[in-house]
Amino acid sequence: MTATYWFLIAGALLVSIAFTSPLLARFPISTSNIYLLVGLIMGPGVIGLVSWDAVREARLLEHLTEIAVIVSLFTVGLNIRRSPGARSWLLPLRLASLTMVLTIAAVALIGVLLLDLPLGAAVLLGAVLAPTDPVLASDVQVRGVTDRDTLRSGLSGEAGLNDGTAFPFVMLGLGLLGLHPDEEAGFLKLWAGGQFDLISWFLWDIAWAVPVGIAIGLVTGWLVGQAVLRSQRRHDEVVGLHEFLVLGLIALSYGLAELVYGYGFLAVFSAGYALRLIELRSASHAEEPAELPTLAPGDHAAGRQIAVAEAPQAAQFLTVSLLNFNYQLEHLLEAGVVVLLGGVLTRAYWTFEVLWLAPLLLLVVRPLSVWLGLLGSDAGPAQRAMIGWFGIRGVGSLYYLTYAIEHGLPDDLARRLTGLVLSLVAVSIVVHGISVTPLMRRYEALVQHREVGE
Repeated sequence: MTATYWFLIAGALLVSIAFTSPLLARFPISTSNIYLLVGLIMGPGVIGLVSWDAVREARLLEHLTEIAVIVSLFTVGLNIRRSPGARSWLLPLRLASLTMVLTIAAVALIGVLLLDLPLGAAVLLGAVLAPTDPVLASDVQVRGVTDRDTLRSGLSGEAGLNDGTAFPFVMLGLGLLGLHPDEEAGFLKLWAGGQFDLISWFLWDIAWAVPVGIAIGLVTGWLVGQAVLRSQRRHDEVVGLHEFLVLGLIALSYGLAELVYGYGFLAVFSAGYALRLIELRSASHAEEPAELPTLAPGDHAAGRQIAVAEAPQAAQFLTVSLLNFNYQLEHLLEAGVVVLLGGVLTRAYWTFEVLWLAPLLLLVVRPLSVWLGLLGSDAGPAQRAMIGWFGIRGVGSLYYLTYAIEHGLPDDLARRLTGLVLSLVAVSIVVHGISVTPLMRRYEALVQHREVGE
């Protein structure tokens, strides 16, 4: 198919979504469902405009999904307006640690006992399917920085953290298969002479890579954010370049973390959160951010006046500007990835294993892991049930899968895991996309009823 047809298809899809997205909010369907349907129609199962092999094209899919995830993680971090020591962090931390580990263990057990996978492949499958998705979960994430709802803030924090905290277990699975990328990890060579073992895995893939990724993101985001605010107060022309700032900060924090064997996903999330901390600190940790005047489109003069104002208004203007651009970029990348997912799905991927594994994962493993992980927490029964249901699998899972393939996963194992993961992600997009609107409406009505009763 020539480039001309690709332009026509992309243009028609984007224009259609622009016109229909307000209408979709009224129905039990998400834009991701539309993207997936378009990809399926374009794929080999219908008209055959797209004929991809997910294993052969793993490198391209890896880079595309990687970009989509880091952009979304930066948005999540920037959108979380809470102090580092706030009690509200406990819920997402438990979800991104205890619940995630329980999910990985359960899926690994299923992989060994029911799917007859080697232990390393079973652990890898668990790590690929464990993290919830920050790209496709936007409908259940916080609605603005003042949203303190337990459900939405918990899912937002979980999505921001567990795409990074799942990485050690991807490395564990690869290591058990003899595929740990130690040739890129000078630290691992120094410790174990290039040989994988559980001690070196724990030291470098958990004890080193996780805190280093978080620290690099926080420091990079803080330094860049402070530099921008100081520059704006000197009337330098940086107000119109926030798009460059977003992309530059994402790339810088991600690259620096990866350079020293830290987790780039956690660095990008932390960089976004560091910018929010600057705004929070400038506002003396007030519950409401500084109020900004409404700006007319293209009113750069008024924007410059706000940008050079004293904190906290200037800091709030910076975060709002970055969020507006990032939201648009996030949606574009989501559209591209999900359309490609639909385009690579074929009937060969829909095996009997998927028919029983999908409901087992979504209806048993995730809810049970959430229930156990949140024992003794502040979340109520309704919130735990909703969190248990909205364990959305998506772009992050696709990235981890293609990452493993690109690091030497044997072809037969790669194709089997690809079939399972692509099918399960597609099922998640469909069932969660259909259920999110009615369930969230019911949940919000329940919350409102309780508030009125109090």
